[in-house]
Parts: sequence; C-alpha cells; structure tokens
Amino acid sequence: MARMRTISQMRRPDAAMNRAARIRKRGDFPVPIPFIVSIALVTVYGLIVSFSATANDPDYNFTRQLMGVLVGAVLMVLLWRFDFRQLGDYATVFMVVNIVLILSPHLPLLGVESNGALSWVHIGPARFQPGEFAKVTVILMDACIMAKYRGKLDDPREYLKALGLMSVPFICIMTQPDLGTGLVYLFIAGIALLIGGARPKYLGITVGVVVVLVVAVFLLDPVLDAAMGRDVLLKDYQRARLLVFMDSTYDTSGDGYNLTQAKIAVGSGGLLGKGFMNATQSTLGFLPEAPTDFVFCVLAEEFGFLGALALLAMYLGLIISSLRIARNSQSLFGLILVVCIVGMWCFQILENIGMDIGLMPITGIPLPFVSYGSSFMVVNFICLGLIGSVWVHNGVGFGKGRSE
Repeated sequence: MARMRTISQMRRPDAAMNRAARIRKRGDFPVPIPFIVSIALVTVYGLIVSFSATANDPDYNFTRQLMGVLVGAVLMVLLWRFDFRQLGDYATVFMVVNIVLILSPHLPLLGVESNGALSWVHIGPARFQPGEFAKVTVILMDACIMAKYRGKLDDPREYLKALGLMSVPFICIMTQPDLGTGLVYLFIAGIALLIGGARPKYLGITVGVVVVLVVAVFLLDPVLDAAMGRDVLLKDYQRARLLVFMDSTYDTSGDGYNLTQAKIAVGSGGLLGKGFMNATQSTLGFLPEAPTDFVFCVLAEEFGFLGALALLAMYLGLIISSLRIARNSQSLFGLILVVCIVGMWCFQILENIGMDIGLMPITGIPLPFVSYGSSFMVVNFICLGLIGSVWVHNGVGFGKGRSE
C-alpha cells in the first residue's frame, strides 16, 4: 500500500522535477549566485540611503537599522539550512500565531499607539511591530492552505472557505487599524489563490466585490460619521489621503503637503542627483517621515534618476533570481511560498514608490531593504531564508531532493 504523503510533500503538477534533475546533472553552483549577489547589492544600497536619511534626524538611530540587518542575516542563514517542507502542514498553527501577533498590541501595558494606530508592542527595551512579523506567518499560512488543493481549486465552497481563512489576518489588523499592512495581507492572499489554482472566474468575482465595497465605504462614510457623530468606517486622515490621490492639488499646505514635498524632492534630484548626504528636502525638515515612508525621495534627491534606476535594477535581479528558485521547486508548497514572498515585495515596491510620485494613495507601506525599521529588515531577511530553504531542499544545487 502506498505511503500517504503530507501536504508539504506533494509534487507540483508540472515538469519542475525534471528541470531540477537537469540542473543537478549540469553541476550548478552550490548556492544561487545571482540570488546572493542581489541580496548583497540591495542591502548595502539600502543601508547607504538609510544612513543618509537618518543622519540629521534625532528620532532615528542608524545603529538599530544595522542591528536589524545583523539579526536578520543570522536568521536567514539558519532558515536557509532548515527544511521548509516541515512547515507545510501547520496552517492552523500559523492562523493562531497570526491572531496572537496582530492582536497583541491590544494587550494592556504592551500596546503602543503611533500615528493613530495601535500597532506597536513595547517589551522592556524592545519595541517592534507584530504586524510586520505576521507577514511571514501570513505567507506560510496561505501557502499551506492552497498547497492542499494540489493546484486546482474549482469547488466554490472550498474557495469561500480558503478565502475566509485568508481574510482573518486582514480583519485582525484593521482593529489597530493599519490599512497599509492589511493591504499587504490581502495581496499575499490574492497571489496564493492565483498560484494555488483558484478558478479565474472566482478571482474575478472577488475583485469585483472588493471594488464595490471600497466605493461603498468611501460614499457611505460621511453619512455614517454624521449620523453617529464619530468616525465609523474611515479615519479623517485616511479619507484625506484618498482625496489627495484623486486630486494632487487638494490642500497642498495641509493634507496634500506630504505628496507635494515628496514630488519636489524626487524632481530636484534630476539625472545624477545632488550627491550623498545632500538631500536638502529631508535635512531641512521639509520632507516628513523621510527615513521610512518617503525614503525613496531621499534616494532620488541624492542619486537622481540613475540612482533610482539602479535600485529598480537590483530589485529586478532579486525578483528574477527568486522566481527561478520557485520555478525549479519540486513542491507546490515551495512554489506558492516563494511567489507569495516575491509578490509581497513587488506590491510594497510599487506602492511605496508610487505614493512618493503621486501614482498610488499614500499609505504606511515601507520600501523593502531601504526603509528604516529593524523589525521590517528582520522580516525581509527571514523571507530570504525561506527562499534559500526552498533552493536547498528541492534537489537544486547541493541540497538533496525529498525522499519518496
């Protein structure tokens, strides 16, 4: 009688195993060289920009950023050697961890409010955002959920079940509320459903429903606020951000001030930039939240259009090398895991840069490997470690393929 296989051991329904075997025969490098080079380049470049952005701001400590990189690098190496397939059957565990992490700021004496959101936890000298770390467990949970369908999810009841489970982290994060992080969770879920084999018809209906709900919330919010005498659906600053996105000339000295200054910073960099440590918009205090939300503006002002293109090229190298690892994965779980990580990075890159130049609404979504934040940096390196684990434990390079 054939031995039952766990979800994490299920093969992908394609020719990935044959590709991995061909790679082994060619005697490829024991480590994915393009992947390693991309990590090094984007990390060093990000630290250079972060150092400049925090140099004249007493509210930020560049040493903490360095510590985030060092701690993240250690965790990356440990996860690189860890067999990711052992995580493939713990969707329920990851769900519980997600709920505990995201709701932990509501606990007495732990939660710290910042910028209108109860999203920070303070334990002794440590202060971090549990919602950032939950990005990893959200990815793992969504990959576990979708892997069990073996690349085909065409039962509407099962689709609604999967969609409901993946929506729990978003519901939890909105109790803080942290819309930016919540959007990241939703995008990860969408990628998992798409790669995991959900029918395009179901995905299209879901997107349509979401669009209708967003429009309804925006239209009904002022009516409900007037009736209840308080903010019900949207905070005042969230509604203002949407208005600024739709009309960049809206209240340029008030709600639209951030976007106006961001555009000035990006445009003033020109082709080659003003030079390292010469970003006048941030150093003179015109650009708000320069080390975090608007760090791309600092980069563009100092290194210009070519410097911005260099960052995008580094991101492209990291994304392509990661997707090559996903393509050669022998397991569906590994494939979904890596693509969800890449999808998260892409969404954050597009949203962060887009909001700095007025192409996307302003949110608190950071720029991967560049924005200040030790928690965020550790999370990025944990994701790198998981991708490395997929490389090692799928018969690629020197890692052994899974046993039958």
